[in-house]
Order: sequence, then structure tokens, then C-alpha cells
Amino acid sequence: MKRWLWLLLIPSLAGAAARDDYARQWPLVLTKADAGAYRVTLTPEIYESVQLPSLRDLDVVNAEGTTVPAAVFNAEPSVTPASHEVELPWFPLQTGAVDIATSDDLSVIAERNPDGSIRSIRARTSAGDAGASNPIWLLDASRLREPIRNLQLEWERSDTPVNLSYRLEASGDLREWQTLDDRVPLIDLNNAGHRLRQDSVEVNGAFRYLRLVPLQKTAAPRLVSVRARLASVVEQAWQWRELDGKRAQTADGKDVFEFELHGRFPIERADLILPGNDSNEWTLESRDTAEAAWLPAAAPWVGYRVDAGGVSSRSLPQPLQDITRDRYWRLRSANALAAGTSPRLRLGYRPERLVFLARGAAPYALVAGSARAQRDDAPLPQLLDALRSQRGKDWEPAAATPGPASALAGIQALQPAPAKRDWKAWLLWGVLIAAAATVIAFALSLLRNPKP
Repeated sequence: MKRWLWLLLIPSLAGAAARDDYARQWPLVLTKADAGAYRVTLTPEIYESVQLPSLRDLDVVNAEGTTVPAAVFNAEPSVTPASHEVELPWFPLQTGAVDIATSDDLSVIAERNPDGSIRSIRARTSAGDAGASNPIWLLDASRLREPIRNLQLEWERSDTPVNLSYRLEASGDLREWQTLDDRVPLIDLNNAGHRLRQDSVEVNGAFRYLRLVPLQKTAAPRLVSVRARLASVVEQAWQWRELDGKRAQTADGKDVFEFELHGRFPIERADLILPGNDSNEWTLESRDTAEAAWLPAAAPWVGYRVDAGGVSSRSLPQPLQDITRDRYWRLRSANALAAGTSPRLRLGYRPERLVFLARGAAPYALVAGSARAQRDDAPLPQLLDALRSQRGKDWEPAAATPGPASALAGIQALQPAPAKRDWKAWLLWGVLIAAAATVIAFALSLLRNPKP
């Protein structure tokens, strides 16, 4: 019975050890109880607790205290759902009796406005303009500044069933066309009070001109309107860390300003806050430790501030050469600064996301800050790609929100673990010492008792 009790205690002891290797934890509040996969947006408090530049001392544990598969993903622009529609100008191009599916004998003469929009259009084919019941539909999207998710077509209502196919093409100059979809079905069927309607055309891109080319000679209903549903790309909001610096001198006697950033933030931009009207050329450098050499972080730029008439004008934030998580930063000015002048440094970043799988029982907690434990590699990027191919490209893991933080091992987790002793080496040395002691004892016994 005691053996079974010890076996039951082994998993709990291992889980406790995994949790106790970290300094702090945050309970995670799940928006859906059975989503399977979740994403956590990292907060400033979490970044300040992480110790490693790789963020490997950031993980998720379940109720038993064991870690679950997790990975950190960079901040990405998100696409909002189609919140508004725009009606597109469209023009019927009569095709006549040609083989529409294969013919390229369409000649289009368009008069355009300075912005590229079509003012008037004339079209003809080698077969003339005999037929007017099966036109090519030319759509003018030149005034749009956002990508088109899809087109919503509306045609004249009638009792005649509609079952047509079109080829979707795109162009930037009305001369060269590329095929976006070889066969787009448009359906409107009625039977016994039931209706089947397919009037949407997927585009998912930004194009100046589109056209729907019929693939059959069957008469098509008269088109009434075309609406484009737009996809607005919204960049994730920037967050800033504002730092106060201290004046220092380099080895060659030049004044510089040094700053310290607490936390492993993914810094991408830098900005200056000058105390008054000023203009100077600045160079930003960074390093990870106080003993490391300074490395360039951003190209030299002119930072300025001009206040006049109650309006303040200042230089724009500058992009860094690469994302960096360094702790120490330094500003160098090309010209000498007046006494008492001390700029403030603003470092911009976009919060990353940690995605994890709900393995084991809830509740789950995010743990951070350790010199002893590191997160295991998990193939979550490949998993998310596979899930999006099955559930749609806009699918995302459910959200999980960090709750109030609490201490785990605290500062002890930030101390390196004592070196592990090699018990095999100690055993070998023990055997050698025991053998040597045996030989010495045998030799002494011979010396004490000589043969007669």
C-alpha cells in the first residue's frame, strides 16, 4: 500500500518543482472553457519579470503544476471583419457570339479621370456586338485604398433559375489581366418555397480593375449593383516605456546620456522628449549587460522640438535596425548640449502573444522569471497553420487574460541552481580509494608479520 502512495505522489512532486523554479505567476482567465488553444497578450508586468532575452523563462502550467505546450509569437497586424461596404461602378461589355471561355479578342477603350477611375468605356469584340444577354462585367475599384474581401452581386429578380459560372480577372491598367479564380459560381434557385442563392465572389486583395467573364452563352440576368466588402488592416497600437537618463562621459570626453530599461520588451522604435526648443543629431546605442560593448541600435537622426504660438512640433519616432531586448541604452549627440539639458528616451514596442494548449486540468497559470528552468520547444506555429487551413485563415486561439500576480519562489528562482554532482565520478573515486586502502592494509599486515 505504501508503494502505491509513493507512486501517486511522484507526479505532484515533479509539478511542484516545475512551478517553484519561477519567481512569479499570473492566473489565466479563459474566455471559453473548451477552446483547446489560447492566446495571452503579454503585459508590462510580465515583461519586467522575464530574465532571459529569449523569453524562455516564460511558461504556462496547469492545475497540477506541470508545464503545457506553449510558444511566443510576434505582434502582427490584425484584419478587422468587413465592417463597411462600398458600391463599385460597373460596366457591361457586350461579347457577341464569340467563345467567351477562350477568346482574348476583347478590345476596351476607356476614358479615365486623373485618379484612375473610369469616366466612360467602349468595348468591342471581333464578332461584333450582336448579343446583349451575356455581357462581361467590368468593375472599377480604382478609388479604393483598402483590400477587397469579397464582392456582393445583386441582379434583377425573376422566376428564371440562375446557374452561371464566371472567370474572375484583375488588372492594373485595363491591358494586362491576371486570373484570380478560374470558375466562380453564381446561383439563384427556387423550389417549393426554398431558395438557394450564391451571389458572393471572394477577392481577398487590392486591385484597380476587376472583370467577370462568363464561361457559357446562357443568358444572364441583368446586373443591378455590385458592392465591395473591404478589409481594413489595423496595426496593433504601440506601447511606450519612458526613461529618465543620467549624464555620463565617454573615454574620449564626450557627454552622453545613459538609460536602463527594466524588462525584456521587444523594442522596435525610439523617440526623444526634449525639455525645450532644440535641434540636434542623435545616435542611439544599446547593450545587454553593463560590461558588454555598446552597439548601434538606430541610424543617426535629427531630433528637434519647436514651440510657437501654443503649438509644439517635434521629430517623429525612429525605427530601430532590429527588434532588441537590451537593458542598457545610450544617446550620443553630435553637438555639445547646454548645461542642465537632459532628454528623455521613449522606447516603443508592440506586445507579443504567448499561445498555449490546454493540456491537463484547469486552472492554468502563466509563470515567469527563472535562472533554473526554460520553456521546452513546441511546434505550435505548424499547428496553428494546420488549424487555420481547416477552420479558416481568420481563425485565432481563444483569449486568456492574466489575473493579479502572486509570488512563487521569488528572488531565489533568479539564482542559478547549484551545480549537479556527478555521482558516477564520486562512486569511481570511492572505489579507487577503497582499493588503495585495502592494498595499504595488506602491505602493513605483511610488514608486521614477516615469514619465519
